[in-house]
Amino acid sequence: MLDDRSRSLLKTLVERYIADGQPVGSRTLSKASGLELSPATIRNVMADLEELGLIVSPHTSAGRIPTARGYRLFVDTMLTARPLDLGRGSDMSAAREQLQPDQPQRVIAQAAQMLSSLSSFVGVITAPKKASVFRHVEFLRLGDKRVLVILVAPDGDVQNRVIFTAHDYTQSELVEASNMLNANYANLTLEEVRERLKNEVEALRGDIAVLMQAAVQAGTEALEENQDQVIVSGERNLLGLQDFGNDMGSLRKLFDLFEQKTQLMRLLDTSSRAEGVRIFIGGESLIVPYEELSVVSAPYEVDGKVVGTLGVIGPTRMAYDRMIQIVDITSKLVGNALSQR
Repeated sequence: MLDDRSRSLLKTLVERYIADGQPVGSRTLSKASGLELSPATIRNVMADLEELGLIVSPHTSAGRIPTARGYRLFVDTMLTARPLDLGRGSDMSAAREQLQPDQPQRVIAQAAQMLSSLSSFVGVITAPKKASVFRHVEFLRLGDKRVLVILVAPDGDVQNRVIFTAHDYTQSELVEASNMLNANYANLTLEEVRERLKNEVEALRGDIAVLMQAAVQAGTEALEENQDQVIVSGERNLLGLQDFGNDMGSLRKLFDLFEQKTQLMRLLDTSSRAEGVRIFIGGESLIVPYEELSVVSAPYEVDGKVVGTLGVIGPTRMAYDRMIQIVDITSKLVGNALSQR
């Protein structure tokens, strides 16, 4: 437990370091805090805060910077949120106008860019998790025993897959197969269609049954690919940050994280199970164990159901109040755009 004086000095130190990026000395802290304390008293308080693991002295500097634990205490108990400018002509207003109801993939890509642009860090978002339902299917003959399967989801999203067949179907045969699927199986899940086909395959003409089974398999593969999709935007924003200095080893690990995306998926999936904005500071998440990074994330909903997660990844020295609002507002904008779609 900290007394009011220690809390005030820690809050001031964190805010100054976030704003300036320079270790904060006792003289600067005395002026910025507005407390009438002697430099010796402030040095004693800073020594106590350092002993508690809330601040640390980097290298030979006389100043102090917050630790991940110090940031956590600041975010949980001292953060003062200032409302974002949402008025016409503001960055947030301009970004909001980009998220118009459109193809879901386009909305998701725009949201990642929007998060990156507003934060000046890295924007990440997972594609919506969808029920494996198709509204309409078409087959298009490509020749050479190749067929294009076009699957249209209830929300209008379109998936295309090329399948190879043992028989070179005519276009009329393909139309017959698509009509059969659309008339009897539309608006069922792909798993339900698969199970029904197992029982009804003998009643169907052999080539029609093969095509229908191939369409279900193509739809399942397309869905599985989409479920694991993470869109990342703005990775290069980290290159110019003084927080990483010339530590190429750390930067290489970060870019591996963005390239492979598996850890990001696990982290964002964890966030999707919580309500509201979540903040992981330093290595807190264990899934993305980088002391230099913080993640601010939030789930987004479509028609009242959580379907994905988005967030900002940046250095621990970030303006958490601003990032929280950017992430929170963007999650609502994405949900609204996709719900309208």
